[in-house]
Amino acid sequence: MHALRTLAFAALAVLAVACSPAKKAEAPAAGAPTVIKFATDWRAQAEHGGFYEAVANGEYAKRGLDVKIVQGGPGVNVPQLLASGAVQAGMGSNSFIALNMAQEGVPVKAVAAMMQKDPQVLIAHPDQGIETIGDLKGHPILLSDASVTAFWVWLKSKYGFTDDQIRKYTFNSAPFLADKRVAQQGYVTSEPYTLEKEAKLKAKVFLLADNGYPSYATMIMVPQSLIDSNPAAVKAFVEASAKGWHDYLYGDAKPADALIRKDNPEMSQDVLDQAREKMKSYGIVDGGEAKTAGIGTMSDARWAEFFKIASEQGVYPKTLDYKKAYTLQFVTPAVK
Repeated sequence: MHALRTLAFAALAVLAVACSPAKKAEAPAAGAPTVIKFATDWRAQAEHGGFYEAVANGEYAKRGLDVKIVQGGPGVNVPQLLASGAVQAGMGSNSFIALNMAQEGVPVKAVAAMMQKDPQVLIAHPDQGIETIGDLKGHPILLSDASVTAFWVWLKSKYGFTDDQIRKYTFNSAPFLADKRVAQQGYVTSEPYTLEKEAKLKAKVFLLADNGYPSYATMIMVPQSLIDSNPAAVKAFVEASAKGWHDYLYGDAKPADALIRKDNPEMSQDVLDQAREKMKSYGIVDGGEAKTAGIGTMSDARWAEFFKIASEQGVYPKTLDYKKAYTLQFVTPAVK
């Protein structure tokens, strides 16, 4: 379900495209709304609910924006869409995406993080004496290729995991179910529920963010050209999205769910409902710094921590100007 969340940036060999200026938000006629195409990182789901809520409830419209959500999926590469100017805003699944674009010299920045906690989890069988993430050292772990260059870097740094533990994950849980020693990756909002519903397995679930993983998730990323030419539109998009996320979690989610299921007819209501409850109970959107600073907030300290870990593991040169990956101008002070 989430195959391309971290994969999209892996093929970011787009310097020729990236060097051309990204298109600005479409210039409106006098009094007309500013059109912003916003590309998501996968098919429509609850993890995108706040954006759909903002569309459904008119939060974008009342701020002078005409937002069109471009649904992700196999073969949809959000960084390339941003670099080419095909969209005016895009979803960054995790902090690696923003840093990868900075490393490639692509003039795109993260302007807000709608999820303070990356929903990434490790999932283990319940009867193997595994009580902490550290207990998984030495166990085979099913990981996608993209995950090996993303959160696996942090797991090796913190827990001393080694590459000989890696087993290929193809987003099929059959190998996990067949061997109780095996663990697998997943999203707290997705795979644990599916395993319990379809395989009757109440697995051990470890949210990486609650164990110190510092990546942001579901970031709003926009070209520098739009930040320069129309900062008011960027600010409006961030504010409306934050309001949409609050309302999706704590208000009436039905309008957003209807749009989600229209875009993705394979999505079922029970999956949407449980995912929304998981986001609330784990504080995915409004936990951490967002408790006091508001939904969407980011901080220099957290970006610095993330870059330190990634650069020490050789993912990026320590000389990289990682601050080119983001700006705090639209989340400081907190959006309301």
